[in-house]
Amino acid sequence: MKKGFITNRLHVGKKPQAVQVERKIETVEGKRFLWIDLQNPDRSDIEKLAETYRLNTLNIEDCMTKSELPKLDSYQDHFFVILHFPSILRQPGISRNSQLSIFIGKDFLITVHQGDLKPLVDLVNICKNDLDAHRKERILGKSVEYLLHEIIDILVDELLHISRKVIANLDDLEDEVFDEKISVARSIALLRREINVMRRIANPLKKFVLEITKNIKKFSEEDDLSLYFDDVIDHIDKVIETLEESRETMEIYKDTDFMLSTEKTNKVLAALTIIFTFAIPGTVIGTFYGMNINLPGGLNDQVLFLGPYTVLILIILASTIPVALMFIYFKKLGWIGR
Repeated sequence: MKKGFITNRLHVGKKPQAVQVERKIETVEGKRFLWIDLQNPDRSDIEKLAETYRLNTLNIEDCMTKSELPKLDSYQDHFFVILHFPSILRQPGISRNSQLSIFIGKDFLITVHQGDLKPLVDLVNICKNDLDAHRKERILGKSVEYLLHEIIDILVDELLHISRKVIANLDDLEDEVFDEKISVARSIALLRREINVMRRIANPLKKFVLEITKNIKKFSEEDDLSLYFDDVIDHIDKVIETLEESRETMEIYKDTDFMLSTEKTNKVLAALTIIFTFAIPGTVIGTFYGMNINLPGGLNDQVLFLGPYTVLILIILASTIPVALMFIYFKKLGWIGR
């Protein structure tokens, strides 16, 4: 398989190494709002913001829980949402999601994550520095609702990009499935798990983006962002469709690999069975002549009409003639030479 984002995570030859994420708090001032981004924060960092913006204590607990299910809580002056996206700091062969917690009000937006969402980190750097002045002005010069759309949009685009890489990996895997010299059972299992993890991200994501679209209207006084969020939902639909097709393809590859492996095993067992069957006549005759009894052609029975090796010749003929007859019969049945 080609080296890429997904294939690197499928590689299991390297020893997994833990990735340390730096604790960072960035504050970005927009034209009409304030954006506070917390990367790998402590509880005290979030509690200070909770006092300033009167955030719900239960939502603070949800932020600190890294495995919280996606949710949306709406209040009078703000709402809180938890979304999941693929993490880029995964250990090889280990799937892991990254949780993004968002508080949004009329004049503030707070994002809480572990710093392993690269598109979001890059967006913070753009808004904090002058890496892309035009884009910075476009994002910060509009409303907080537009910034929320921009954050979700770039993360969904990354999710769509990853789903396309899954398709590329499937194309590479197809050639390996039909190559008898390569074992692909582990690769199939890892890629199936990758697809299932992404499906568990994408399916709830569509539901909560729709909920965000409904709740954002009460904060949006000037801009109507319905069309913007409809575009995001369209991208999520493409991701879901791609993952469903990939899952069906993986099931086909799994069944194909199982059938080819079974057929290969049956061929080996058939060859071993035929060899064992051919050895039966010689084994039976050898067993009799290994007994401590008098038999025709024994040491006390001098049979010399074919010379001094008459008994050996007769034993060889008695062993090979049945083998020849079995070979002809198996050949006629089609068991040999298929």
